Amino acid sequence: QVQLVESGGGLVQAGGSLRLSCAASGRTLADYVIGWFRQAPGKEREFVAAIRWSDSTTDYADSVKGRFTISRDNAKNTAYLQMNSLKPEDTAVYYCAVRRGLIIYRATSRMDSWGPGTQVTVSS
Repeated sequence: QVQLVESGGGLVQAGGSLRLSCAASGRTLADYVIGWFRQAPGKEREFVAAIRWSDSTTDYADSVKGRFTISRDNAKNTAYLQMNSLKPEDTAVYYCAVRRGLIIYRATSRMDSWGPGTQVTVSS
C-alpha cells in the first residue's frame, strides 16, 4: 500500500505560481502512474495531470495544458505539480493519487490510493 501526502498549497494572486509536492511512502513507484486531481466546492473531482513513473510520459487536462507541469523525483519518491499563470478558477483542493500499472487513466475510479489533499486558493 502506498501512502501519499500533499504539500505546497496556499493563497496566491491570479497570475502567480505555486508548486505542489506529493511524497510517497510504503513502496517505490517504478511501476506506478501518479496523478493530480482537484475538487472545487460543489463540483466533482477532476483530472489535472498524470505522469508514468517509469518513463515520465505525461498527460494534462486541456484546462491546465501550457500552465501546469507535472514531474517526479525518483530519489525522493516525490511528484510535483508546478502551477503557473494561476486563475481564480484553479481554486480547489488538490489531491495526488496513484495507480499500479503503465496505463494513464483520467478517471478517479481507476486510482488505487489517495492523499488527503491540499487547498489552493487563487484570488482575483
